Amino acid sequence: MTQPVFSVSGSRVLVVGAARSGVAAARLLVGRGAAVTLTDQKAAIPEAAELVAAGVRLELGGHTLGSFETANLVVMSPGVPLDLPEVQRARALGIPVIGELELASRWLRGPIVAITGTKGKSTTTTLVGRMLAAAGRKVTVGGNIGYPVSAQVESSTADTVHVIEASSFQLEATDTFRPWIAALLNFSPDHLDRHPSEAAYAAAKAQIFANQQVHDWAVVNADSAEAMQMSRPARSQVVRYAVDNTAQAEVHAGRGFVWHRTSEGDVPLLPLAAVHLAGRHMLSNVVAAAAISHLAGATGASLAQALDGFTGLEHVMEPVAERGGVRFVNDSKATNVDSAARSIESFDKVVAIVGGKFKGGDFAGLAGPLRAHGRAVVAIGEARPLVRAALSDVVPVVEAGSLADAVRQAWDLAVPDGVVLLAPACSSFDMFRDYADRGTRFKEEVHRLVAKQ
Repeated sequence: MTQPVFSVSGSRVLVVGAARSGVAAARLLVGRGAAVTLTDQKAAIPEAAELVAAGVRLELGGHTLGSFETANLVVMSPGVPLDLPEVQRARALGIPVIGELELASRWLRGPIVAITGTKGKSTTTTLVGRMLAAAGRKVTVGGNIGYPVSAQVESSTADTVHVIEASSFQLEATDTFRPWIAALLNFSPDHLDRHPSEAAYAAAKAQIFANQQVHDWAVVNADSAEAMQMSRPARSQVVRYAVDNTAQAEVHAGRGFVWHRTSEGDVPLLPLAAVHLAGRHMLSNVVAAAAISHLAGATGASLAQALDGFTGLEHVMEPVAERGGVRFVNDSKATNVDSAARSIESFDKVVAIVGGKFKGGDFAGLAGPLRAHGRAVVAIGEARPLVRAALSDVVPVVEAGSLADAVRQAWDLAVPDGVVLLAPACSSFDMFRDYADRGTRFKEEVHRLVAKQ
């Protein structure tokens, strides 16, 4: 039986949250004939005049309960918690509440490749986009990075592959979202300032598989026991990848190549010499991208072509500069303990800048990597006392009141041959607009320091 076409024409739709995803959703909805109200706690937004001209009603400076109670549909931006009292009231009245990803996916015409995990999503998503483009596919890349999915709907065609980075905040508000290929890269505790428990966070991530069917694909990291466990209920066909547990994986790294294991033997997909990214966890992202892209039809030549000149994303294991034998590396996107640990393990003689707004986890998870690879820690932000308490018995821990102070102290501790690594293991919102602002400020302070030599 053919599913009815999703329509909002003539409906009253409330969009909650006026960041980029909410603004894109409002534009999409008004273009599809809905009577749209966009509400946000902020008193002003840059897009206000344009949205009003397009026919969007703005409700800024706070939410009005009546707007929730009279809506036919509520669409949530991923940055807005689902447990708002107004949202709960709408649900109690039987009003559908969905996320921006769910909304946009209902109108996409081409296949969806969705990628989630606690760390590595942005790098893997970017690489898949590059690999499929190199293979000649029409590709859009977005979601939690780049363009919101709502901004891609009008250009979507049947042969467009939509490569989507999907966060837990996006996935928890889905109910029909069905990727053709869904990838789970890893899982570790994160965002516990937003999700009520680690189990709730895991359930949100696992939602990526919820609507897949037997002709779809799940790509799962065999090196992550948690990811393997979370993928077990999936009805789709599972392809495993690995850089360590290679015997259990169909796509794996070793002997100079990324290989695809077949009934006729291992087939090389990609030479490891083409990879120009530091860290074993970054190699894992490359293997994941190769597995996903190979399933989507990319050839070995296009996989290698996509890696040509790719040295990583900004704020992800990004080399910044060197002074007096000390290297500076920006991994501002390492916003949880596990990703910071993988970053520290990628170098030796590390002086790690750690801290910010704590969002759950245990800084003691950095103890092992620091014992093996660390020289010292410089603690910043609100989490300074927690960092000191967890790690001062492992390596020397000093505190810094500003990022400029942190960079200077870290350099002093790293001389003559160490690595100063920004790997915060925290969110940035106590001191910065976001992780990108933090990374940019770090690079600015490093360049100021280097210019003084």
